[in-house]
Amino acid sequence: MHSALELVSHVEALTSLPSVYHRIREQLDSPDGSVIEVARLVSADPALTARLLRLVNSALYGYGGQVDTVGRAVQILGLQQVHDLVLAMSISSVFAGIRPEHMDMSRFWRGSVMCGLAARNIGRGCGQPTADRLFVIGLLADLGHLVMYQTVPTLALEAERRADAGHEPLHEAERRIVGCDYAELGATLMAHWRLPPCFAEVIGAQILPRLGGEYAFDAAIVHVASNIVLADRKGEPSDAAAARIDPTVWAQLEMSPDSLSRVREDAELNLAAYVAAFFPNLRIA
Repeated sequence: MHSALELVSHVEALTSLPSVYHRIREQLDSPDGSVIEVARLVSADPALTARLLRLVNSALYGYGGQVDTVGRAVQILGLQQVHDLVLAMSISSVFAGIRPEHMDMSRFWRGSVMCGLAARNIGRGCGQPTADRLFVIGLLADLGHLVMYQTVPTLALEAERRADAGHEPLHEAERRIVGCDYAELGATLMAHWRLPPCFAEVIGAQILPRLGGEYAFDAAIVHVASNIVLADRKGEPSDAAAARIDPTVWAQLEMSPDSLSRVREDAELNLAAYVAAFFPNLRIA
C-alpha cells in the first residue's frame, strides 16, 4: 500500500513548476506586487509571451488582435488571472515528457480541459467570482491519476478495471488497491507545488465536496464537472451523469440536474479552441 506523499515524492518530473511561474506568484503574493514587473517576467520568456498574446487575442477573450504587448495583456487581465493562465500554460511543459504506462494521454488531456471548461461554466452560472480560477482548478483536478499511472501503473489499472466493471466506485477501489485515491494524490501534489490553498482544498474534496470546508462550494462545482468528464469518457448521456450526483450537491449549487446537458454542450463547443490555446502541441481527438 502506498501513501499519496510517497507517490508524489517518487515522480521527479513533477517536483517543480517553471521558475517564471514562482516569480509571478511572488509578485501576486506581495503587497508591492507590480503589473510592470509581472509583464517583465513574462516578456523574458519568448515562448510564454507568444502563447499569452495569442490567447488574449483569440476568440476566447475577444480582443481581436488589439493586444500587442505583454504589458497591455497584464493590465487587461489583472495579476490574478495572469498568474492562473501562466500556471495553466506551465502544465504542458511540466508534463511534456510524461508517458505513463496504460494511460491514454490524449484522453487524459481532453478530459482535463473539459473539466476546466465545465467547472468555469458552472461557476459563472452560479455567480461565483472565482469562475475563471475554477477553469485552472478543473484542469488540474485529475493530475492525481497522472501521478498514480506514472508510479504504480499496474495497481492503478487494476482499480480502474474494477470500477469500470461496476464492482465499486473508482476512489474506493484506489484506496483499497493503491492505498490512496486520485483526489488525495492531486491535493498532495498541489501542496507540494505550494499553490494557493484553494487548489489543494478543492481538488482534495472533489469526491465528497462537503469535506471542502470554506471551499465546499467550489469543490461541489468540480465534482459536477468531473462527472461530466466521466460521462464523456464512457459515452454516456448527460442524464446518466446527473443521476450519479447526490441531490445535496444540486441543492448546494442551486442547480437542476437537467442543466447538466447544457453545461456539457458548452464545454464540448469550446473544447478544441482551449486545447489549441493551452496545449498547442497536443493532438486530442
